[in-house]
Amino acid sequence: MHDFPHPHEHGDHEGEPQAPPDETDPIWAGERIELQSVGIDIGSSTSHLTFSRLVLRRLGESLSSRFRVVERDVLHQSPILLTPYRDPFLIDTERLDSFIRGAYARAGLTPDGIDTGAVVVTGEAAKKENAESILSLFAREAGRFVCAAAGPQLEAIMAAHGSGAVARSREGSGVLSVDIGGGTTKLAVCRDGQVAAVAVINVGGRLVAEDRGRITRLEEAGALVGDEVGLRLAVGQRIDDTRKAALAERMTACLFELIDRRPFSSLTRRLMHTPPLDDDGPIDVLMFSGGVSEYIYERERATFGDLGKALGEAVRSRLRHHPLAGSLATPLEGIRATVIGAAQYTVQVSGSTIFTPQPDLLPIRNLPVLSVRLGEPLSVAGVAEAVRQAGRAHDPELLDGPLALAIRWPFGPSHSELTLLGQGLVQALDGRQAPVVLAFDRDIARLMGRLLLEELRAKLNLVAVDELELGAFDYIDVGEPLPVSGVVPVVVKSLVFRPTSTETLLE
Repeated sequence: MHDFPHPHEHGDHEGEPQAPPDETDPIWAGERIELQSVGIDIGSSTSHLTFSRLVLRRLGESLSSRFRVVERDVLHQSPILLTPYRDPFLIDTERLDSFIRGAYARAGLTPDGIDTGAVVVTGEAAKKENAESILSLFAREAGRFVCAAAGPQLEAIMAAHGSGAVARSREGSGVLSVDIGGGTTKLAVCRDGQVAAVAVINVGGRLVAEDRGRITRLEEAGALVGDEVGLRLAVGQRIDDTRKAALAERMTACLFELIDRRPFSSLTRRLMHTPPLDDDGPIDVLMFSGGVSEYIYERERATFGDLGKALGEAVRSRLRHHPLAGSLATPLEGIRATVIGAAQYTVQVSGSTIFTPQPDLLPIRNLPVLSVRLGEPLSVAGVAEAVRQAGRAHDPELLDGPLALAIRWPFGPSHSELTLLGQGLVQALDGRQAPVVLAFDRDIARLMGRLLLEELRAKLNLVAVDELELGAFDYIDVGEPLPVSGVVPVVVKSLVFRPTSTETLLE
């Protein structure tokens, strides 16, 4: 339905050769990893898949064996499916399952051939009664190592990566990415190749859906906007283009209060899903993505029984006289930005100096990440307290199960300092039955793993990985070691639903 050309893309390491002289060289094979990735986006309005080939290369920094994505080829993109619902609260899992199986068949791929990727249930779809089960179902079925991710902040980051806003900001520009979907709009300020701030508002093209002029779906945010413009909306009520335009104009006004970083009206405050953008720096480039962006950039003219076209036209009209009108840029991806970003942002690969004394512990999914902040000077008691402090920020129930400790290591690889760290970890963790993954930002995983188990005789079910960038309240999946390189893929997630039974969906 919306198939657009997508060029071969490269990373931003201009100084590195883009093709190896001899890919059969075993030394080269250890420096380069190739993965097949899938991104599955189940949104309020639409659902679609993107299959990609990712190439990661070792950067070779001091005390580092970090791998980064340097190439991405889009292998296949599915058609765009209007997300099917059984009723206003239940997504039709059977039709989704059939659509996804068909996409694999058309791509000439099988789930067994997928190494990594993400299933993302976004916007209002993530609130539906069975969204949790949908995530679990497709995460289990999509491939050997595919995560379930849902959360507005992560959506904003993924869209900023997928649209090209993050890459554009590396040129020194302040870029505002605005991803308008069916149920929410995700904003991200990008500076120097990083996402500096995000915000999410309940403005989207499918807050009200209709069929033959009568409302068939009405989200709470859509009803709020309707009340504001004097329309008491209800399922079954008639709606015409004039009413759609009134709703779209009011939503656009709220959205631009956020874009302009102005004081919020009462309605905007009620529609906000997160705090406002925590960034007051200059914006040099404005970039839209998401399904509604197809109307903003006039790449789509058809209507799909919702507010999408009216909302896109209202945004485009307001932009004509806006101070940022001359700064409007075209994204690399529009409606597919989130799922393209999912294939890039969520994939990290550990360094090669990992420690996996019990390979049967892997793969392991949905590990809550505790961010351990080490103070100076380094001490055993200080390390133990830092671990306990990280744990106090989390749900106590989660702490009894498998978990990951993200440890930023500002010190060197000296044995004395590593011993202090190890003794502090033993004091805080020794005797835990559930697996513990130590995730370091520096290249010290193997050293620490051996020190803990062989020298300090820690009684832990331990995995240690390194060269990862993790934060508090992330969740991660840790996969099995990859052939040749021996590294493990790690997928980073935000909001993760508690594990639930999916037996009824899998029958």
